[in-house]
Amino acid sequence: MKQWLRTQGGWWLAWLALTAVGAVWIARAELAQMHQDFETDVRIAHRLMSQQMVQYDAVLATLALLEPSTGADHPEQRLPSVYSSILRVQRRDRDEPWPDGAQAAVLAAAEARSRGQQRADLAMLDLAHGRYVLVIGATPFSYALDIDLAGSVPWRDWPMNPQRSPVRLSLRRDGQQLVLQPGVPARKGWRFDLTKALASPSQPFDLVAERQVGWGELPWRGIAGWAVAMAALLAGLWAAQRQRVARRRAEELLRLGQVARLNALGELSAGLAHELNQPLTAVLANAQAARRLLDDEPPDLATAREAMGQAVEQARRAAGVVGRLRRVIERPEAGGDMKPLVLQEVVRSAMHLLAPEFAKHTVATQFDATAQAPVRVQAEAVALEQIVHNLLMNAVQALELVPAAERRLVVSVGRNGQEGVLTVTDNGRGIAPEALPRLFEPFFSTREGGLGLGLSLSETLASGMGGSLSAANAQPRGARFTLLLPLVAVAATN
Repeated sequence: MKQWLRTQGGWWLAWLALTAVGAVWIARAELAQMHQDFETDVRIAHRLMSQQMVQYDAVLATLALLEPSTGADHPEQRLPSVYSSILRVQRRDRDEPWPDGAQAAVLAAAEARSRGQQRADLAMLDLAHGRYVLVIGATPFSYALDIDLAGSVPWRDWPMNPQRSPVRLSLRRDGQQLVLQPGVPARKGWRFDLTKALASPSQPFDLVAERQVGWGELPWRGIAGWAVAMAALLAGLWAAQRQRVARRRAEELLRLGQVARLNALGELSAGLAHELNQPLTAVLANAQAARRLLDDEPPDLATAREAMGQAVEQARRAAGVVGRLRRVIERPEAGGDMKPLVLQEVVRSAMHLLAPEFAKHTVATQFDATAQAPVRVQAEAVALEQIVHNLLMNAVQALELVPAAERRLVVSVGRNGQEGVLTVTDNGRGIAPEALPRLFEPFFSTREGGLGLGLSLSETLASGMGGSLSAANAQPRGARFTLLLPLVAVAATN
């Protein structure tokens, strides 16, 4: 074999073989990177467009929940000045037809579907001109939004240059399409494509992305350099070089992984400190109270036992938080133990633990756990307890800004279709309009000195259990947080 490699023909054959292998490897790596960049950009665009669509759903849902205006004042007509992509807002009284007579039948049909589906519904679609109408049926008023779809694209945050990007993006529905960016014309080579439905059931548009990679886009300079290197290095040197490159790549990946792990641990540490602060404070306070009671003459053993019992409950709650965070770190692919839980019992337990806080802040609470049949939801016990605790404490903190005599906290539990519903309503100052869209962002807080992790973690926990957490302003003032969790299937309770 060595003698054959020493011949001139052997050298040329070895060089050609190694060059071909290197060229294929470099080309495939470049194509894989292009495809990864393509998918990343498209997923960012999909998320941005989905957020826009969900925002319209939220606008309609908010209008439906607002207290009806009287007289000639129609506050919803100010929406186009706030959202430039909302061209017109129509409102229909339940005893009146839709104001736009030409579209009344279509709007009425969409309203009927909306009432049946209990969500907004698409009424009219003209993708060629980037227009559509979104309708929600509510009582006493139903609303319709005329939306400029082309104007809904958040170009400021767009991940691609719409004029120069080779990716063609379009929105499609029912044979219609709206081109968001033209991309590069099709040509021979490799084709990437990705279709994702926007995350709004009421606006079921498909985001279609296409990308053509031609032969001219392959890394020819890299391939030529590889060929030169193969001619200079021989087979043994070439193998050693591959090992060194692989080792450096592994070291870089290890370094990046360590940085990412440290960032994740930092975020988890902040969350851990936030979640453990109150139960540990409660443990300390109860333990100190028990010690004082035992030092009395005679010692008040009954009250001391109760204080120590509360300390034990808070310590268990803290241990549960640590265990859940440890599971996230050690087994991020595995969730907590989901099991049937009675929502009223979880709320009653949380309000019992927070009774001293309510008394300390002079908060009048209202919750009747016996008003209806038990609402059984499928959830993870510690996570649900954390969500309820965070919502209650968030309400208490909001009520600090109003006079003590007016502080009121109302908690209710019910059902909505296949979901259990928990609402926590306070009569504080409410949520500022500019803060409402960012309320569940990590590290965003409207309270001075707040970490901004409680609501973010609560929303993450709710989503992990197949539910959702939302916020809105209450009337005439205050804030309302709504937690939705899947009900336990009937077969599962038998």
